[in-house]
Amino acid sequence: MKAIRRFTVRPVLPDTLRPLSDLARNLRWSWHPETRALFEAVDPGGWAAAGRDPVRLLGAVSATRLAELAGDPVFLDRLGGVARDLDAYLRDGRWYQEQSGQGAELPAAVAYFSPEFGVTAALPQYSGGLGILAGDHLKAASDLGVPLVGVGLLYRHGYFRQSLSRDGWQQEHYPVLDPNELPLSLLREEDGRPTRVALTLPGGRSLRACVWQARVGRVPLLLLDSDIEDNGPAEREVTDRLYGGGSEHRLLQEMLLGIGGVRAVRAYCRLSGHPEPEVFHTNEGHAGFQGLERIRELVDTGLGFDTALEAVRGGTLFTTHTPVPAGIDRFDRGLVARHFGDDGELPGVAAEEVLDLGRETFPGGEPNLFNMAAMGLRLAQRANGVSTLHGAVSRQMFAGLWPGFDPGDVPITSVTNGVHAPTWVAPEIAALGTGAGGRTGAGGSTGTGTSPAAVGVAGVPDADLWAVRRTLREQLVHEVRDRLRASWHQRGAADAELGWIDGVLDPDILTIGFARRVPSYKRLTLMLRDRERLTELLLHPERPIQIVVAGKAHPADDGGKRLIQELVKFADDPRVRHRVVFLPDYGMAMAQKLYPGCDVWLNNPLRPLEACGTSGMKAALNGCLNLSVLDGWWDEWFEPDFGWAIPTADGSASDEDRRDVLEANALYALIEDRVAPRFYDRTQPGGDGGADTDNAPALPGRWIEMVRRTMTTLGPKVLADRMVREYVERLYAPAAHAHRALDPATAGELADWKNLVRAAWPAVAVDHVEAVSATTAGGSAELGSTLALRVRVTLGRLLPDDVEVQAVAGRVGADDTIADAQVFPLKPAGGPDDAGRWVYEGPLALDRTGPFGYTVRVLPTHPMLAAADLGLVALPTEATGEGAGVLMR
Repeated sequence: MKAIRRFTVRPVLPDTLRPLSDLARNLRWSWHPETRALFEAVDPGGWAAAGRDPVRLLGAVSATRLAELAGDPVFLDRLGGVARDLDAYLRDGRWYQEQSGQGAELPAAVAYFSPEFGVTAALPQYSGGLGILAGDHLKAASDLGVPLVGVGLLYRHGYFRQSLSRDGWQQEHYPVLDPNELPLSLLREEDGRPTRVALTLPGGRSLRACVWQARVGRVPLLLLDSDIEDNGPAEREVTDRLYGGGSEHRLLQEMLLGIGGVRAVRAYCRLSGHPEPEVFHTNEGHAGFQGLERIRELVDTGLGFDTALEAVRGGTLFTTHTPVPAGIDRFDRGLVARHFGDDGELPGVAAEEVLDLGRETFPGGEPNLFNMAAMGLRLAQRANGVSTLHGAVSRQMFAGLWPGFDPGDVPITSVTNGVHAPTWVAPEIAALGTGAGGRTGAGGSTGTGTSPAAVGVAGVPDADLWAVRRTLREQLVHEVRDRLRASWHQRGAADAELGWIDGVLDPDILTIGFARRVPSYKRLTLMLRDRERLTELLLHPERPIQIVVAGKAHPADDGGKRLIQELVKFADDPRVRHRVVFLPDYGMAMAQKLYPGCDVWLNNPLRPLEACGTSGMKAALNGCLNLSVLDGWWDEWFEPDFGWAIPTADGSASDEDRRDVLEANALYALIEDRVAPRFYDRTQPGGDGGADTDNAPALPGRWIEMVRRTMTTLGPKVLADRMVREYVERLYAPAAHAHRALDPATAGELADWKNLVRAAWPAVAVDHVEAVSATTAGGSAELGSTLALRVRVTLGRLLPDDVEVQAVAGRVGADDTIADAQVFPLKPAGGPDDAGRWVYEGPLALDRTGPFGYTVRVLPTHPMLAAADLGLVALPTEATGEGAGVLMR
């Protein structure tokens, strides 16, 4: 018989133990070892049974045990110390406050919107890298003191739990999550009533949500939940699961996240006194509607749509995480129109104005679709990709939104992702650094951009570093065996069939890890391309390897499920099942054992389809070497000291089968010829491999040196601290400045000016270009000489203050495309001639040898205009005159 309703009966904590509740409700415990150790001491057996979740632990601990602890002076002293440490962490000034005190003009607060947040396994509100990145962003912001407010949805079923059928097919399970059993609290009004936000739906219906709060250190995370009695059955299911349901279901989720999220932030600030955000950061396009809600707020004060749009854009940042158009949410325009306008949400904002923001105006765009990324970019004055390569890919992918501009001029920059070291560095690795004289700051972060593992590790003896790496490998072996046994039980196997699992993996064998989501471009099964060759590597008599694989396919992706099944069937083969395993239900808890326990982290996506690939960063922090295609962050920071680059067959992109064969063979060759030999090449410490002069075990000295360099040199680059500081300095601070400058009057003036320029731009033209140089002869010029440029332009109704005329110069290729371009502003020489044309002049320095070329262009300019904002440019034509595009050799 099943209960019709469940709830948790919690013990009442004695007064002396009340701080335990505060410690459990602040997710700082998830990256603070001392707090976790304290909860383990409450009930060591119960800690493991509770999944290392303090809230679950306190809900299950016996009253007898609590009474014992309440009378234990040693425990109470320890509890008081940890509680005081948390209080200091929450109150003391940190990096952000130091910067502000030194005169930096920083935002009063930042609102950070994301559809998923991976903070801890105890709060399963994530599916993969996007959510883990968002969780790490919040934690790093907390460590740095950034006044950030996170905004997301609370999914009552989370993403899904994964298991395997007997034949290796992925099975999905959606356990029900009770918010009262999670580290959450309801946002309440001053009279105690739960705070509600509401959206208007077509047909007079409403979508209401309550707001749950998680405390991520200093950062509040607001999660909207539609599963409340105020809603009808369909509306209650809007936040049922992450990335589930059909098109309208997803649209409602994203409206609730964006529009409802802004309303939740306003309510939180009103009730808590938290400063109102000056910057709104949209983590991928799912939350793009937040900009529309802020426009609606301003329209309600009497501003016109165009003025409100400019005011909102100044304080908005859009981060794109996908390198492929297929990764962008797109909705039928009719569906979107039905939910906006006077009969739906945002009354006062015309549905057609909403639709225009998501219109696919670029070549090949679908006129009947509403593109969330296009809207996100149009609503944000600043945008970025998540690695240098991804920034370039994004500029190419979205170039159609800025017609007339080369992809390199598209205003999308990049901030390379980072990972939160205190979350992902194994305690054994962190102890190496602190044991060698390093000391981490509060919360486990140095606050200086240095990985705790990197502090002092340079002085750790080879033998000690190698011993720790073996310990972590051994821990992974035990973890794998436990999880594999549990998986086989779920697949229907009996204990009598599973004796072989006790021999799975070996703590002294080179261990390769591969774990991520399973879309086709990540190529889970590339390693299986030549199964006999892989088998030889696994079973090599002298230099064997072993591989641990994990990953989830989207429930609707049968192609991804087939890849998993293919890998599982190979791993089930009795010949190799002790050397290759697939672990179902990949998540944060598994990852925190997997990254440190592997020697090599494998990543073999189709280049350049990996936006960043932060799993390899987490591995690197633990001294795991990367073996990866040069994509995402690895393309940016690869050095031979840190690992190996898998060669790619970019010229075979049109023949995917041939490309896979070539790249798989390159992968096998790297492992066989370079990776495995280096791991197994052992010499006596301080010796040259000759006679044994002492009893010390032989060590792989060159491998250990790569591990050390990875931790000390690469480690500081991949930190979320570094990433968040870059966001603050390069994007948040300028956005806050723009937000303050774009008051209603200034925003209105800018909107009017933009409308004027758009209307007048068809008449703007480059009429003639002349170039004069005393040293030019036969189409060549000498290094160090100067071209005197004279350009005649027609501006129509515009004035010189409205435009900038530039020369763009640099080396040119065979097709005359300018590379490594430099920009030289030209100045007006006098007033207009009788025909209304203006003359611009300026020098062009020839400071590079080789094929050299230039052109000129006219751009709109305004003190409040971001680069290439309007997407308007006037270029010379072939008939413009001598000098346009002249080559200098």
